[in-house]
Amino acid sequence: MMRHAETEAAVADEKNGRPVKISVRNLTKRFGDLLVLDDLTFNIHANEFVCVVGPTGCGKTTFLNCLTRIYEPTSGDLLIDNASADPQKHNISFVFQEPSAFPWLTVEENLAYGLKIKRVAKGEIERRVNQILDLMGLQQFRKSYPGELSVSIEQRVIIGRSFAMRPDLLLMDEPYGQMDVKVRFYLEDEVIRLWKELGSTIVFITHNIEEAVYLAERVIILSNKPACIKEELVLDLPRPRNIAGSEFIQYRKYITDKIKWW
Repeated sequence: MMRHAETEAAVADEKNGRPVKISVRNLTKRFGDLLVLDDLTFNIHANEFVCVVGPTGCGKTTFLNCLTRIYEPTSGDLLIDNASADPQKHNISFVFQEPSAFPWLTVEENLAYGLKIKRVAKGEIERRVNQILDLMGLQQFRKSYPGELSVSIEQRVIIGRSFAMRPDLLLMDEPYGQMDVKVRFYLEDEVIRLWKELGSTIVFITHNIEEAVYLAERVIILSNKPACIKEELVLDLPRPRNIAGSEFIQYRKYITDKIKWW
């Protein structure tokens, strides 16, 4: 049975004891006369896995860019832990669609890079790097350089580098958009495993409805531009999820229809 977040959120919070991590309050973003985000208001909770979907070009990435302050909101605000979002204060990691490993560093050096910048103790860096190498199946590539890796292996390095930072908040902007179905499912499983293991809050932007249903605890559906929230949908599905199951297919069709008929 489909559950809508407006009526179920308070019950879920009480049951799971998860405080609000991100509070989006009347977020509006204009670029000149072009209205992109139109008065968005919703919450994301600690340790929650949320996917944001909507028509191509509706403003999904603009929302993330406001959250990271690449763009300043025209009006409204985004709060993280009850304070206005500030990447210099909040522990945020970002995974982009394009692989972005540092080509002059080995895999293990890439994983350690951000930790060294934050001056994490050497022993703790070694422990976290080895943990990520194990979790992501990268031990055999630890001395390799990105140019020696496939695109999918390099993307594993990027995801692992983000999780090694132990971010309170991990933002992922269509990170598997250029990969084939088999590789994408494998990496999706890896992200779910890391999320469960390390307990970060994840906001995942995608145009792929099947991917959203496979990953998310809750899906936020945006309208065509100017984007407003059409619906917040709680996905009441067990893990691991069966993409051929009737409930999975029902959710996928429901969300697809919501996006198709704006």
